[in-house]
Amino acid sequence: MDRIDLNSPDIMDAREAANIWGKNDSYVRTFYKQNPDKFPDGSIRKFGRAWVVTTEGMEAITGIKDPRKNN
Repeated sequence: MDRIDLNSPDIMDAREAANIWGKNDSYVRTFYKQNPDKFPDGSIRKFGRAWVVTTEGMEAITGIKDPRKNN
């Protein structure tokens, strides 16, 4: 099994991800409920009440590369 680095900036909660991509706080949850197949396998998961999403997942659903990497 591959080691997962939970300190990676490519793993974030849904609210943080939405804010980074300039979307409203509920964007990721709403998008997932309507289009779960748009997320690449393993790019989103719910832990208890918290949704966790990867940069790959956000790029897939928004069509926008990570805004933090535009420098």
